[in-house]
Amino acid sequence: MEGIRMIVSEWADTVWTVLNLRPKTLYDYKRLYIRHLEPIIGQSELDEVDLVSLQRKLVELPPQTSRHTLMVLRVLWREGMKYGVTKTNSVANLKAPTIQFKEKKFLTWEEVNALDWGRYNNQIRFLALHGLRWSEAAAIKEDDIHDGFVWVSKSVYGEVKSKTSVRKVPFLGFWEPLPKTYKPMRLAANKHGVTVHSFRRTYAYLLKTQGVHVTTAQRLLGHSDPIMTLKIYTSVLDNEVEDAGKLLRLKIN
Repeated sequence: MEGIRMIVSEWADTVWTVLNLRPKTLYDYKRLYIRHLEPIIGQSELDEVDLVSLQRKLVELPPQTSRHTLMVLRVLWREGMKYGVTKTNSVANLKAPTIQFKEKKFLTWEEVNALDWGRYNNQIRFLALHGLRWSEAAAIKEDDIHDGFVWVSKSVYGEVKSKTSVRKVPFLGFWEPLPKTYKPMRLAANKHGVTVHSFRRTYAYLLKTQGVHVTTAQRLLGHSDPIMTLKIYTSVLDNEVEDAGKLLRLKIN
């Protein structure tokens, strides 16, 4: 392919066939490319893309979307250099806006259990008591629950997120089949100001308050990176700060 003057969209169609990615990741790459990149550079040659327009587009996008879109660009040009269809990594100096991390809202188990979640009462309680990702929970069938555990080995996209996502979680009840699309659960969660992912944080916080060690929590949550678990374990509620003060006063008095 050396010396070929390659159009970006033609190259993208080729790259999708050679990348070794999970189906969900590949789907996301294609979606980001079609929505945000193809209208700007799709018909340009790889070595002649308008970098100013690309950078302007990245600045306009929400930070998280911008970061993922830039990742797609880097993959396209990395593969282009690997297979000799481009001479330079033109997109190497493009930047995505800095992501501003905000403390994510979550509910305690007691709050989840006290609220009315409409037709999804049991499904949401199941999420809060088992910490499964929606894609994992939606793939659970009755025969995946046995011997006192929920056995997680698949998602609605086929494979689970990573090898560490294959796991068993103590079964605490409330299972009913989840809808196969995300939207109904999102609407139910949004009614009370949280997201579906918030219930994983509920579970993590429940583990923390019951004294479960962070490394055990990492396995139960299926995190490949312990830092992810630690971020949740360092979340504190106002009453915890007050309780810490009471304990310290008792200690020194």
